Amino acid sequence: MKRIGLLTSGGDAPGMNAAIRAVVRTAIYFGMEVYGIERGYAGLMDDIVIKQEMRSVSNIVQCGGTKLRTARCLEMLTKEGQEKAVKTLEKHGIEGLVVIGGDGSFRGAKVLSEQYGVPTIGIPGTIDNDLQYTDYTLGFDTAVNTCLDIINKLRDTMTSHERVSVVEVMGRHCGDIALYSGIASGAEIIVVPEISFDLENIVARINRSRANGKHSNIIVIAEGVMSAEQFAKKLQSITTHAVRPTCIGHVQRGGSPSMADRMLAAQFGNKAVRLLRDGIGNRAVGIHDNKIIDMDIIEAVSMKKKFNYQLYETLQMISM
Repeated sequence: MKRIGLLTSGGDAPGMNAAIRAVVRTAIYFGMEVYGIERGYAGLMDDIVIKQEMRSVSNIVQCGGTKLRTARCLEMLTKEGQEKAVKTLEKHGIEGLVVIGGDGSFRGAKVLSEQYGVPTIGIPGTIDNDLQYTDYTLGFDTAVNTCLDIINKLRDTMTSHERVSVVEVMGRHCGDIALYSGIASGAEIIVVPEISFDLENIVARINRSRANGKHSNIIVIAEGVMSAEQFAKKLQSITTHAVRPTCIGHVQRGGSPSMADRMLAAQFGNKAVRLLRDGIGNRAVGIHDNKIIDMDIIEAVSMKKKFNYQLYETLQMISM
């Protein structure tokens, strides 16, 4: 394989630029040409394809976001859109494709590989950590650390005023950001889509913590449950403690990637190119038991995400 394409799709995640750099430079090392497709699958529809050189990816490893930009592309869900994407790849002589994104992006890669014979490799770039086949997705560690920094600051002011802080983090269907940032920040309560909650029980936990000498409480809630504002209103209606909501929002997607995400990006990008170099497609790269792996992309997107109940139980034991 002499010429490959590369795109980032869906929600951006810290570490995408570092992965782009790894893909481009690994490919050039092996004597391959690399073409960046801007704005994800939408770039394939609009033929926004630009050749990448060694210097094209200089000084981006520390940058958040994605230099190729990203967009959601509903047209890629249609047969006409898929055929248009393939025609663009053929026009530029692109023999294989690296797709950096989440579940939806992988499904587009799966279609290109399975139905059109385009060797495609998926790199899991999503802050939600919602792909079961890999222990961690690119951007998750940085997003959790961003939330952790904000929760630490909120703890200071909540303690000063003896308040309860409800902190909303991202995660529509997967509560991993809430789980990890909650445990790491010492939050008393975590509310996630995977586990039902009882407001009366939450109030009882707050009251017990106050009786034990605490002057503030942190509740981390995933956006998939409800908004921090909605939850705070419900909670305030049955407690005498002052409750304040905070939505961290899209700041979770930005920022310089952590060391962990830069390392994942380097290894994921390198592995993806090595697979394409060997003529292998229809795969997704990931990490399991601290080893870089690859597996069938169809199987990868079909695996249902499992919630880490053991970690959740750990919170119940240590949070008070």
